[in-house]
Amino acid sequence: MKSKQTQKQIIVFSRYPVPGTTKTRLARALGDLGAAEMQKKLTEHTISQVRKFLQLDPVAVLVSYDGGSLEQIQEWLGPDFTYRDQGSGDLGQRMERAFRTAFTQKYKRIVIIGADCPGLQARHMTQAFESLRHNDLVLGPATDGGYYLIGLSRCETSLFKEVPWGTDTVLTKTLNLAKQKGLSIDLLEILSDVDRPEDLKHFNHHTST
Repeated sequence: MKSKQTQKQIIVFSRYPVPGTTKTRLARALGDLGAAEMQKKLTEHTISQVRKFLQLDPVAVLVSYDGGSLEQIQEWLGPDFTYRDQGSGDLGQRMERAFRTAFTQKYKRIVIIGADCPGLQARHMTQAFESLRHNDLVLGPATDGGYYLIGLSRCETSLFKEVPWGTDTVLTKTLNLAKQKGLSIDLLEILSDVDRPEDLKHFNHHTST
């Protein structure tokens, strides 16, 4: 049986920053190299906040990556995390697989965070895990209609089926699915992802403050 500390897991979803394969929508403004560099900076920001959170709450951490090799990811982000390739399928299928695996491994509270949100801070992770003490689902809403964080305290795979990923209705659809299943829900503060050229102002805001 897992200790109380390791009953919780953070899963970081990210991509290895290969020009031409990551942040392709940003490439319209930044070029392929610039878009990959933005992916690198956003991921490193996310990992830095995870490390800050771990100083207060040493939970298990898994980096779920896409692109690059295990050796490249470890060399980039460090050897002290567990790493796993995201595998095939759309975003929903990959998140469902990550949650299902974590619950199979007997984790009780699991939080997935993306690596696209410059406003994400360690305190949001603290709030998410605290929320999961009393709720089935916690979401960090994004201004584009999606979410930057999702946490579960029970395995509910229906939340990842028939969701229009990459659209401005992801959050609404997810909330509707959760309500249909009778899940208790909590929402964190609204933050902004950086996926499109018009989102760059959010990155500039957080890096200049």
